[in-house]
Amino acid sequence: MGGLDFSAINWEEMLDATVATLKMLAFSGIFTIILGLPLGIVLYLWGKSNNIIIRVVYSVLSFVVNILRSVPFIILMVALIPFSKSIMGTSIGVLGTIPALVIGAAPFFARLVETALREVDRGIIEAAQGMGASTGQIVMRVLLPEARPGLLAGVTITIVTLVSYTAMSGMIGGGGLGDLAIRYGYYRYEKEVMIISVALMVILVQLLQMAGDRLVRHFTRK
Repeated sequence: MGGLDFSAINWEEMLDATVATLKMLAFSGIFTIILGLPLGIVLYLWGKSNNIIIRVVYSVLSFVVNILRSVPFIILMVALIPFSKSIMGTSIGVLGTIPALVIGAAPFFARLVETALREVDRGIIEAAQGMGASTGQIVMRVLLPEARPGLLAGVTITIVTLVSYTAMSGMIGGGGLGDLAIRYGYYRYEKEVMIISVALMVILVQLLQMAGDRLVRHFTRK
């Protein structure tokens, strides 16, 4: 096959790298949603407030979110090495990568949440307000249920983005398929490892996207 020899691939190491990538995705995805969802809700609520103090705080928070979103992930990872080491005990491998993945993805997801909430029909919100619903009740019983398809689409986009982030983390020893592709495929010119690593990440992205699209269609029909 064009000089390629896939029999020389260490499949056990490939499996370990795949599992490491899935672990990074699982943990960083969970914490990204835990942090990004309330942050997106706060951005939505404060962005509509008429209180000048809240508007100022919103502007500052929005500015910080935009900065974190605009910094290239590989640079963010390097900048966060001391922070990752201080809270995780290491700056490499699966554990050392998770803080940077979360900090890089949470602001991105928060903006998607804010956008999804803004698309909720204003008439439904006003009807809930007219019935005396509190802000918390409106968020939990109106905004989140009505924005569910958009929120699920945002989760899908964020998780797919995290796949590329995990690949980039291999540049500084982050582990997973990205690390394997760089160490063997790039530095050692083992094209077979590069091809298989990329193929596995492509398959992973496709599966995640299909699952996300199916969930969005399911809740959109409702």
